[in-house]
Amino acid sequence: MKKFFGVLRYVKGYWNYASLNILFNILSVIFSLFSIAMLFPFLQVLLLNNEEMLRAIVSKGIPEFHLSASSITDNVNYFLAKIIIERGKLDALVLICVFVITNIFLKNLFRYLGMFFIAPIRNGVVRDMRNKMYDKVLQLPLSYYSEERKGDIMSRMTTDVQEIEWSIMQSLEMIFREPVTILIYLGVMLTVSPQLTLFAFILLPVSGLMIGRIGKSLRRSSGRSKEKMGLLLSIMEETLGGLRIIKGFNAEKNMNNRFREENEAYTNISVKMYRKTDLASPLSEFLGVTVMVTILYFGGKLVLADQPTMNGSILITYLAIFAMLLAPAKAFTTAYYNVQKGLASAERIDKILNADIAIRDAVNPVEIKKFEKEIEYKNVSFAYREGEVGWVLNDVNLKIAKGKTIALVGQSGSGKTTMADMLPRFYDTTKGEILIDGTSIKNTRLKDLRALMGIVTQESILFNDTVYNNIAFGIDNVTEAQVIEAAKIANAHEFISQMPQGYQTNIGDRGNKMSGGQRQRISIARAVLKNPPILILDEATSALDTESERLVQDALNKLMKNRTSVVIAHRLSTIQHADEIIVMQKGVIIERGTHAELITQSGTYKKLHDLQSFV
Repeated sequence: MKKFFGVLRYVKGYWNYASLNILFNILSVIFSLFSIAMLFPFLQVLLLNNEEMLRAIVSKGIPEFHLSASSITDNVNYFLAKIIIERGKLDALVLICVFVITNIFLKNLFRYLGMFFIAPIRNGVVRDMRNKMYDKVLQLPLSYYSEERKGDIMSRMTTDVQEIEWSIMQSLEMIFREPVTILIYLGVMLTVSPQLTLFAFILLPVSGLMIGRIGKSLRRSSGRSKEKMGLLLSIMEETLGGLRIIKGFNAEKNMNNRFREENEAYTNISVKMYRKTDLASPLSEFLGVTVMVTILYFGGKLVLADQPTMNGSILITYLAIFAMLLAPAKAFTTAYYNVQKGLASAERIDKILNADIAIRDAVNPVEIKKFEKEIEYKNVSFAYREGEVGWVLNDVNLKIAKGKTIALVGQSGSGKTTMADMLPRFYDTTKGEILIDGTSIKNTRLKDLRALMGIVTQESILFNDTVYNNIAFGIDNVTEAQVIEAAKIANAHEFISQMPQGYQTNIGDRGNKMSGGQRQRISIARAVLKNPPILILDEATSALDTESERLVQDALNKLMKNRTSVVIAHRLSTIQHADEIIVMQKGVIIERGTHAELITQSGTYKKLHDLQSFV
């Protein structure tokens, strides 16, 4: 149950509610005992027709009270016998009925109050878990997601958290209540008959061992089930994102077969899992009744012996209490099985929550509020996993003076994007360091570092929100005039004004209500509004048509004015005016210089330029 207590660590902020829940559960159990268990001695006296026996009970006076079954029984018999003698059996019966109804009312009132105070815990814990997972998703470096399926991560944040909500959190009330109930019942049973309770203590752990073995098997099945669900969500995510290609290549049948195969495997695992879950209730009931019959047999021997060592009414009372014990024991078993299912989800969630945040702020970060001199890549090498044979970047040295535009060109896989991604610390260097004004970026605060930079990528990353909120994304206290001014600089104001609600128009999922050029200009407007001293432009025009490219390039030229820019480009025509062009191949800088200088060298850049000119 170590993992279960790991989940319960989220309860620590709700101990006031948990304490009230436990208190009211104890009161509910006490009144339950009074209402049922005490009914048997009442009836024993009530059915007595021997008036002399009743008077003999009264004549002894009020019995001395101490906490034991015999003392409670003697006191109840005394007061009930006195009422029968003085007021008759009917009044005694009315008193019994009122007593039982009052106890049942109080039992259910306290039970409801217990559930009332567990509700904030159940829902609060799940809320806190979702919040913590989302925080961690935002903190984890990009390298983490290159190793994971997006669909599986979404499955953990939705299906697995929901599983915890339905299994562990719904069982929380039973886990707090039933053990308390069982302990109180066992305590009363021990008081009534230590001999018979000894049998219960011997037999119940055997039952628990059997239930535990099945529970572990259920947990394994549940874990496999969640993995399959993650894979199904990944296939769905890939399908929705790649429908154009699937239809264009007539691959519907292939994708359908792949989905059906994984869905069938998920169904088979789920069938096994539910069969094991459904075994909880009948198994616990059968084992409980088996223990009860065993106790009845040994108790009956004590009552029916030639020299009885137990009164028949005590045996009936004991069996009644034990019968009451079966319900919470059965509920606890069901809760245990549900918890095992939930723990499989908890393990999957912990893989995210316990994932190492490799890129984090320095212990004592250096304050860096502005960019004044230069950016320097100093002996920078990078591999996605340390110890890899192939380096993505290998011993790169580069200085970028303030206000200069540096273009990175080369074949795909040459390390251009990786080099740019390392500047805002999306990835950290494996060897060497990157300096801004002489300070290693690893020694700065991430928030301060990224505040210096604006990023425009080949694929416009927009959100399902209004145009206004997409442009103002991540910026506080921005005015509408500032947003409009940024849109004008980005050549976006004209088409935004023609939208149905203007700047308040929702642009749809990933901006799918707009053209590629329009989306890119919104991204540029967002960078303009941020007004960063450093720009990273990752092939910002490569996916556009000629007209859109002209508008976007014009917007980029305005954006780059008086700023330090790192431009990644395949279309060499867009970077001919760069202050320096860096030609990369297999993670190494092989050529550098202005456009004119590189053309005269007749090297790799000249070949790339000639190829594009020919095309």
